[in-house]
Amino acid sequence: MLVLSRKQDEKIIIGDSITLMVVSIQGDKVRLGIEAPKHVSIHREEVYNAIQKERDPVGEADVSHNPTTRDR
Repeated sequence: MLVLSRKQDEKIIIGDSITLMVVSIQGDKVRLGIEAPKHVSIHREEVYNAIQKERDPVGEADVSHNPTTRDR
């Protein structure tokens, strides 16, 4: 895992087409703005996990090994 520090209004560029920006910092919450192509799905982790469980209701898919918040 790469860990970076950013201040408000600073950006992180991922590849050629994804930009993350720190929109605001209020207490222990950080608001991020994400610019990405429409074909890239972006989800909070809990939403991503719920989608994976819905796709595999038997529980055979182990989503714990993939903490990403977007699926492609």
